[in-house]
Amino acid sequence: MGKGFRCGFLGMLHLEIIIERLRREFALNLVVTMPTTVYEVTHLNGKVEEIYAPARLPDDGTAKLVREQWAEVSVISPPEYLGGISQLLYEHEAKIGNTETLPDGKARLFSEMPLRELMRGFFDKLKSVSSGFASLSYEIIGLRDADVVRLDVLVAEEIVPAFSRIVSRRRVRAEAEAMVEKLEKLLPRQQFVLKIQAKAMGNIIASRRVSALRKDVTGYLYGGDITRKMKLLEKQKRGKKKMLARGKVDIPHDVFLKVMREG
Repeated sequence: MGKGFRCGFLGMLHLEIIIERLRREFALNLVVTMPTTVYEVTHLNGKVEEIYAPARLPDDGTAKLVREQWAEVSVISPPEYLGGISQLLYEHEAKIGNTETLPDGKARLFSEMPLRELMRGFFDKLKSVSSGFASLSYEIIGLRDADVVRLDVLVAEEIVPAFSRIVSRRRVRAEAEAMVEKLEKLLPRQQFVLKIQAKAMGNIIASRRVSALRKDVTGYLYGGDITRKMKLLEKQKRGKKKMLARGKVDIPHDVFLKVMREG
């Protein structure tokens, strides 16, 4: 896809506003990909490489060690929301530290989490779980070992680089199921059966099928031998099979943004 532009946004709402303005004012068709961070990969031959795109993360066992950026996160919130915030931090692989009470009665919660998880919609979820009262600040604290894998999405048996992402090994199956289920609802039906698959660690771990659009090829028949109808249906079946083998899918541009939305 090329390098594209890397932009920073204040949550999904800010992203959607900018995208809408680019479309209306400049008539641009945009491909929006998941945010990512830098990974340091040490190969079996000792070579150290910095990875900026999920598609470049080795998935063939040639990586000896993968390291990722971590951040020290500070959350200030009214005390009644600390339970939900702590659960949210746990879901994002954070290591929860100390809690202190501020002079105005609010609580400050310290934690450390992978930068990868901080970018996985954490800010929007924090505002949701705290009814908008929580505030967040963070600081990058360096590289640590990471247990991550590359998750690829195949549409009609072709990898779509914009859907590729790097996820924690412990969550890869849940992420794969969520991704294919979402795409099953978003992708338009084709003239052939559309296969949507999620692949990680060399295996297909989640799969869905979108049924084909069906045309009534026997509608003009008004009588005669049943074999005429059977021949037409068999010819249609052969055509669908040929399209399944060679069919291409044009993914609408709004699908990329909808995939990024949580829930």
